[in-house]
Amino acid sequence: MSPRLSVVVPIYNVERYLQECLESIAAQTFGDFECVLVDDGSTDGSAAIADAFADQDPRFRVVRQENKGLGAARNTGHRHVAPDAEYLTFVDSDDTLPVGAYELMVRSLDETGSDFAAGNALRLRVAGLFPSHGHRKPFAETRLKTHVTEIPSLVTDRTAWNKVYRRSFFDAAGVLYPEGILYEDAPVSVPLHYLAKSVDVFSEPIYHWRVRENGDLSITQVKTDPRGVIDRVRSIELVREWLLARTEPEYREYLRSYDHNTLVEELPMFFWSVPDGDRAYRAAYQQHVSRLLRAIGVERLEALPAPLRLKYRLTLAGRMDRFVAVQRLHRKVRTLRARLAA
Repeated sequence: MSPRLSVVVPIYNVERYLQECLESIAAQTFGDFECVLVDDGSTDGSAAIADAFADQDPRFRVVRQENKGLGAARNTGHRHVAPDAEYLTFVDSDDTLPVGAYELMVRSLDETGSDFAAGNALRLRVAGLFPSHGHRKPFAETRLKTHVTEIPSLVTDRTAWNKVYRRSFFDAAGVLYPEGILYEDAPVSVPLHYLAKSVDVFSEPIYHWRVRENGDLSITQVKTDPRGVIDRVRSIELVREWLLARTEPEYREYLRSYDHNTLVEELPMFFWSVPDGDRAYRAAYQQHVSRLLRAIGVERLEALPAPLRLKYRLTLAGRMDRFVAVQRLHRKVRTLRARLAA
């Protein structure tokens, strides 16, 4: 008899964190699961840790492949889970879970019939657990059988690992993780929010998202790597391409809503990195963000607050020196306001 829940854990060079991650999965109060560990060509001791864990707990098994990246490893794990498991979830191999996470979400899905459940997250630091700013708004309150059209901030719920999917829903959607890019979560998470008939949303933290602080930063923590801006823009474009391909009339409004969030929340996150980036980073920002702005429609900028309009116009004009000066002034003003409020 197949387990009810399949857990997929992509693994690549995380020997420092992997044991803690796997122990947190094994300790779940919901025990009817299998865990597929995908060794994505690790060159450190991760594979040995995974093998040892699988030897001692039959719910865990290891699949190996040459290094292809996180999106590919998740897709490999999905292909190797039990074919008739009822639910599916993903865990990143440097993170952990509170012991009742899966029990909470599976029980809710059993009761509501929703297509998936999603929950809040905490940042896991050496000093302890802290709220995740990015999850604060969409998970401000628990709401069962809801939808992104009822909670618009769920469009920012892009992470792969704070969810338990009904397997039939996930498979029928046919949306797999893009391979070879960073920020591969959104091109799956956002479409599935729109496709779902209903979603169970929990304010209770069900995931501990690690901040690497010991010198081995994840690539998404290196804010001035040009690949970060290039791949994040590509991730946004993949979501837009999926929305544009849908023929249902409501998807026009979904695209408009998604584009608005991109302009006012997602792209502005890059602004803070541009002054610290080198010439290559600034060139990547200017080229790829400009391409996205033109695809969304430059006329959409007119409805934005003046500071955003100014920064986007400078970006489109290639006036990066002026952009940097404006952003540095903005940083000084924000710092001064924070001091006065303290």
